[in-house]
Amino acid sequence: MSTATLTIDLPAIAANWETLDRLTSCETAAVVKADAYGLGVAKVGPALARAGARLFFVAAAEEGIQLRRALGHGPAICVFTGHMPGDADIIRAADLTPMVNSVDQLLIHVEALPGHPFGIQFDTGMNRLGMEPAEWSAVHDIAIAQKPELLISHLACADEPDHLANQMQLDCFVDMTEGLDIPRSLAATGGIFLGEKYHFDLTRPGVGLYGGLPFVDARPVVTLDVPVIQVRDVAAGESVGYGAAYVAKSETRVATVAAGYADGVIRAMGAKATFTHEGRKLPVIGRVSMDAITVDVSSLAKVPEHLQLIGLHQSVDTVAEFAGTIGYEILTSLGARYDRVYLR
Repeated sequence: MSTATLTIDLPAIAANWETLDRLTSCETAAVVKADAYGLGVAKVGPALARAGARLFFVAAAEEGIQLRRALGHGPAICVFTGHMPGDADIIRAADLTPMVNSVDQLLIHVEALPGHPFGIQFDTGMNRLGMEPAEWSAVHDIAIAQKPELLISHLACADEPDHLANQMQLDCFVDMTEGLDIPRSLAATGGIFLGEKYHFDLTRPGVGLYGGLPFVDARPVVTLDVPVIQVRDVAAGESVGYGAAYVAKSETRVATVAAGYADGVIRAMGAKATFTHEGRKLPVIGRVSMDAITVDVSSLAKVPEHLQLIGLHQSVDTVAEFAGTIGYEILTSLGARYDRVYLR
């Protein structure tokens, strides 16, 4: 086989949800937007439901349809982008709960689907989505009369526990929602670790479910094993790859592996990246190309059939550091060409 094998550990995802759930005394949802962070919502969603998750979040109504097909009736599915024009039929058919982000969305929802469940998202300082305090004050009574089921906001700096923005957003969220007998949610994965005052009635972990930071004790979820296509010996002074970007200083054994930026192995990783074999780090040399990467395997007595990019010895966040990005981007970029194997 000339394609890489992406192994996705469903029991590990479930175990991560269970661990995060035990860290709080409130309900724990599961964020499965972007096709469960690239790992396949049709498999991941039911695994989380079996673990006990009864409330899920997706980014868009169209994602909600896919999740509803996977989960069937029962679990609630909330939509972060709210009620966009033209979404009414989808929201009704898939029984979705939009988190409305503006007065306009509130009006759209109430007029198109009177009595249908919805929540409200507040902007508490991130300036991305949600009603701002002045906007909320203007429609507060009208909105509450429509009986929203959930009030949420999102922390901008939860991965930095000492950042002043965390307390400022918490204070703003409390000011906007205090005294309302409606469930509230502020914390995603990072917010869970900020402590109980951030938990409210519901937490909604995302990246932590899939083994990403800041959940440092998460069980690894993803393994990426890439087949070796060819091995050659490169003499001192010879170059490797596009642009002759790498020139061998001494005789070097080079393995070409079958993955590239078409598979989500970000080109910016370049020579900062390593693959591994049985824990040994093997440096990438030359440029990452569309379908192939060249790796220095001179330290190996025998070159194996596969080298590993993500796994026990290199997490998604380690690989992200190679490219100066975050684990979220690595997960959601994992390519369609991989042979996906699900552990159950």
